[in-house]
Amino acid sequence: MLDRGFFLTWQAMRRQLAAMPHSVYLVRLIHHGTRRAFPGERLWTADQLTSTATIGFLRLRNREGCDIYIHPYAEERNAGYVLLDLDAANPTILETMRAHGLDPCLVVQTSPGHLQAWLHLSLSPLPPALATSAARQLARTFGGDLASADWRHLGRLAGFTNQKPARRTPSGYAPWVRILHARAGLAANADRLLESAVSSWLPVSGALASIHGHDPQDLDDMPAPAPISQNQAIQIYHHWLRRWHIMERFLQPDWSIVDLWVARELLSQGTPLAQVRAILQLGSPQFPRRHGNPQDYLRRTLTRAAFSRRARGAAVCAARRPVATGADTSTMGEPYR
Repeated sequence: MLDRGFFLTWQAMRRQLAAMPHSVYLVRLIHHGTRRAFPGERLWTADQLTSTATIGFLRLRNREGCDIYIHPYAEERNAGYVLLDLDAANPTILETMRAHGLDPCLVVQTSPGHLQAWLHLSLSPLPPALATSAARQLARTFGGDLASADWRHLGRLAGFTNQKPARRTPSGYAPWVRILHARAGLAANADRLLESAVSSWLPVSGALASIHGHDPQDLDDMPAPAPISQNQAIQIYHHWLRRWHIMERFLQPDWSIVDLWVARELLSQGTPLAQVRAILQLGSPQFPRRHGNPQDYLRRTLTRAAFSRRARGAAVCAARRPVATGADTSTMGEPYR
């Protein structure tokens, strides 16, 4: 027969997972005495995590001295969530965050006076460097722990006890990890934070001098611009995906069309052609996809972008929010600005 403690753990886990929905989560068990991870780390869906067998297993390990940690998993990317570790939390810190439009989707109390806040910043995965930059900006702004500000830092799973000896209550008990706030949704100013994080990670931006006099056909003969890393290319490309709400508007985007939009936008800002080619080649999702001749595809895309820059007036929906999450990609028109 299930006891009351089991039910409270199940209830807390369900609230946490509902506040930060994702397809799979990585759960790590670390013994407080040895600081060693429990063997057999794996990925879990929300249903698997909240099953009777899994909860029973985790509660047993917790009683044996293991702390239970979790984060949404997206392979070598960040799943769109970042953690803010508030070790010496000001009582008004959550109100301050909300006033800045950076309201957390989840806040847990790991022990009295110690909080962890999860913020949902993107519906699509983020490059590691961008997510780390955003996490560090949050930590600096709100007095969080910079050592915990990175793209895949784990947070505590609610419904279990904090096994750190320093967190014991005066009576010697391990405190419970409790949920203080749980409400799914993107932070209101997530886009603004990510744009700021992008700018701080783009050292190439100062070198983007205009060379529009060159023809895309002569791309291979042009002097090479400042080198750009794959992380930087991904950051630039994903900046426009978020700004135009591509993943929200189109269930299966036509990446050739998005490549053209990105190339046209970058060229209009004075980005060198060779730099734009590198951004498409390194940053476009799953490039080269099915292109038989990737370099010819890039050349044709840049040619179209260079000769299709035009005034964008009535076709641009600057003030409108995306409404067609599952839209057919055949209807892809101009991106939002």
